[in-house]
Amino acid sequence: MVLNSELSGASFVKAASMTMNLLLLVFILQCCLVASLYHPLDPLNPNEIDRIRLIIQNSSLGNLPNLTFHFVDLEEPEKGDVLKWLSSSEQNKSIPPRHAKVVIRVRRETRELIVDLATGTITSDRLYSGHGYPPLAFIELFRASKLPLRYPKFIESIMKRGLNLSQVSCVPFTVGWYGQNVTKRALRIACFYRGGSVNVFARPIEGVSMLVDVDSMQITMYTDRFKAPLPKAEGTDFRSKKQPQSIASNVSDSGFTVDGHRVRWANWDFHVAFDARAGITISTASIFDAKVKKFRRVLYKGHVSETFVPYMDPTSDWYFRTFMDIGEFGFGRSADTLQPLVDCPANAFYLDGYVTGADGQAQKMPNVICIFERYSGDIAWRHTEINVPGKVIRSGEPEISLVVRMVATVGNYDYVLDWEFKKSGSIKVGVDLTGILEMKATSYTNNHQITEEVYGTLVTENTIAVNHDHFLTYYLDLDVDGDGNSFVKAKQQTARVPAFNAPSPRKSYWTVVRETAKTEAEARIQLGLEPADLLIANPNKKTRLGNQVGYRLITGQPVNSLLSDDDYPQIRNAYTKYQVWVTAYNKSERWAGGFYADRNRGEEGLAVWTRRNRAIENKDIVLWYIVGFHHIPYQEDFPVMPALHGGFELRPANFFESNPLLRQE
Repeated sequence: MVLNSELSGASFVKAASMTMNLLLLVFILQCCLVASLYHPLDPLNPNEIDRIRLIIQNSSLGNLPNLTFHFVDLEEPEKGDVLKWLSSSEQNKSIPPRHAKVVIRVRRETRELIVDLATGTITSDRLYSGHGYPPLAFIELFRASKLPLRYPKFIESIMKRGLNLSQVSCVPFTVGWYGQNVTKRALRIACFYRGGSVNVFARPIEGVSMLVDVDSMQITMYTDRFKAPLPKAEGTDFRSKKQPQSIASNVSDSGFTVDGHRVRWANWDFHVAFDARAGITISTASIFDAKVKKFRRVLYKGHVSETFVPYMDPTSDWYFRTFMDIGEFGFGRSADTLQPLVDCPANAFYLDGYVTGADGQAQKMPNVICIFERYSGDIAWRHTEINVPGKVIRSGEPEISLVVRMVATVGNYDYVLDWEFKKSGSIKVGVDLTGILEMKATSYTNNHQITEEVYGTLVTENTIAVNHDHFLTYYLDLDVDGDGNSFVKAKQQTARVPAFNAPSPRKSYWTVVRETAKTEAEARIQLGLEPADLLIANPNKKTRLGNQVGYRLITGQPVNSLLSDDDYPQIRNAYTKYQVWVTAYNKSERWAGGFYADRNRGEEGLAVWTRRNRAIENKDIVLWYIVGFHHIPYQEDFPVMPALHGGFELRPANFFESNPLLRQE
């Protein structure tokens, strides 16, 4: 049957309108049916992500060419609304309205949108006119990596080296900012030879470099400056010869429960979410206090905020390798599917994650978070008493904890990220670095041949692994027993024994001098300069003995950036000169290097926000801690690097009336 084209077009429009209305109705019904199951901080689910895409496609923006999605995340409700929801009774719970923040690129411009999921409307559309760009989409990285394989000059360079083009892999790198007045979205491309090895990064094709304009997806600069011997394939295979074995897990008989994104274990109750940018996000963590028979607040939100990985080779093919992995790519987008019995033990429970593709469609990332009870033979506490006549009294408990884990593989490096909850009230946050070193080809085969600065270590013949840093900045919105918190430095200072204590043979002791930071500038700390306990205390809450309740930050090694203040990568990451910062809470201030990290100029971020020097005493405050590594490569790091650990602990400090593990009445 043939229909009139005008009638057919009208019917199509009517059908499309009916379909859209039906989708809206289905979505609203879903919201009504599952509202009681939602936590206000639940990540966007696949239906919501696809709904966002439809809303934008059906707006005026949907008619514009080359629209790409670069950031889609929950626009979080106000903190007060979330806390009100948490404290309300089940029958009175009303989920705060769901909104999404969306960043798109269209016509070579960046637009920030707020989408109301309930009404199906765009409530805000703002053109971003500042410096920096949103995270790169995976499809952009993939397309850029394929450009050299069709580029005549590159093909000629490969042929001159006697290599097989089909065995070449190319990898795009972000380029940073080095004082240019005008920047474009750009990537530098480095290429590697796979022939005879699965370890792509172990065989760099040295001397060839390309610059790609991301928006036009064209190579705009090409150089082939020199040749270096291609490192050998032998000895580069990083694959394990061992089969994973199931190791018996000695865990508690209580186990844990996962209800949606809510996790309950022992005396802990918290929310875990998967974020395309941060990866694991822990929220609304509270702990049950058996003495007062109620849950008490500890952490409102915690996650990795930014990474800074500068390499220490200033030459033309390397100077730009100063990566901000979270802002430029995203830890969540780089999350790997976890391997049972390798990444997580046999007793692990797995969670999927969802991210948004460049086309706006939801993409499932299976098994990216695992949760498991851990018993590794550690002791939670013990004591032997031999001073009770006729008795030897021994007692103690094993250390059993709950771990939430993910692994982000960002190019050559793998980051193992752990949040470990202990029954004592501690939260241990750990990061393990493993994976493949970033290397360059060289003519040197032995260390005695080297007579110049090579900016790294000869780890095998013809291969230099370059010196570099890793800085992982953690955002920690602690709400210790409430919003009103202060940052306290409990300094340990040497004191002389006064003369009136003449009977004492001692000359000195150390005493505690407590200082409460009143402003953000006073809370900025370079660790290692003086001994001090660092505390987030609640001046409004005291124990029965009169001590302020609090949590203590137990830091790792004191590592800060050694780059000069006027170096461009340091300007963009100025906050890495200090390991500890405290800021007044602001919902929009979550990303230490600025929201638009790619090619930014250091005009936003943690170091800039704190110039306002806001009051932080007895306020809602955020603690920032930087886990740092100065990495000098060693031969044992080749061909794959054994895990290198760093981290910190948040430990109760007069939070409980006594050791909560004993549960004494």
